[in-house]
Amino acid sequence: MSKNDNMLAILWMLNSGIKVTAKQISEKLEINIRTVYRYIDALCASGVPIISDTGHNGGYSLLKNFINAPLFFDVEEQKALLHAAVFAKEAGYPFNEALNRAAEKLKRYSNREQESILNRHLAGFEVINRDIAPSVKITLEELERAVANQYSIEIEYRTGHEEQFRPRVIDPYGMFYWGNKWYTVGFCHLRNEIRSFRVERILQIKRTQMMFKRPEAFSAGEFFLQNLLPDPTSKDEVISVIISGRSEALDDLCIHWFLGHYLKERTLNQGIFLFEEKLLHAYVPYFLLSYGKSIQVIEPQSLRKKLVAVASELMEYYQI
Repeated sequence: MSKNDNMLAILWMLNSGIKVTAKQISEKLEINIRTVYRYIDALCASGVPIISDTGHNGGYSLLKNFINAPLFFDVEEQKALLHAAVFAKEAGYPFNEALNRAAEKLKRYSNREQESILNRHLAGFEVINRDIAPSVKITLEELERAVANQYSIEIEYRTGHEEQFRPRVIDPYGMFYWGNKWYTVGFCHLRNEIRSFRVERILQIKRTQMMFKRPEAFSAGEFFLQNLLPDPTSKDEVISVIISGRSEALDDLCIHWFLGHYLKERTLNQGIFLFEEKLLHAYVPYFLLSYGKSIQVIEPQSLRKKLVAVASELMEYYQI
């Protein structure tokens, strides 16, 4: 390990509250005992209040009530960070190597009791997600750098309805993870507007010499959701939709990213939703069909008829 890593490791060992000898430190870190003395002197010179006790039960320790620096996480904070690292890996976080090093340092610099607690909590904690192609992770790395350093990128992008890719220059304002997919939002020079792009559809990416300034307080996630969901202040006519069904199915409906936006009331056996008329037959039937027989539309009758029509079209399609 580097000098800085070793000095940080010594601080972690001293922060355990147990006296530690120079010999124990040298064995733990696999460094020369003379080097340990130099590191201890350097830490003291930098203002760390290290107490040195001589004699048979001597050793090094930190002054009680030493400042609670951000680097000194308690076991709950360490557990939270390691659990978050598990989520990040499964979401396709592009900087896995750095994430792994950080997680290993957290565990390595813990005392034995903390290490045992962390291992117990990590042993039964898993996240299952779909795998992300290595090429997508490379694209995510380049996007993250472009967002942070505010330089424009040129991409070859394939839309969902076009077979041929369209080259374009974008100013990436941010990235977000939603629905098991990564997206970036930025100003598209081709369309002359802010748009969202699914990272999996970016076939090529390269840096340009152009720079941009991201709008203050811009949120890529908020922009994306605002374009998915309607304006709540809309004055369009709304229709009440009453759905009954199994409790677990209704629970899922009420927290659905789209349907839950329109929830008005949830009772024991029913969910009541308010939809704008133009959306009711365009989108709602396709979301409801995936719930099969676990739910039933009570009203309006027009939605019931639309569900029958959509189901019939699907049946005819697969009978061909």
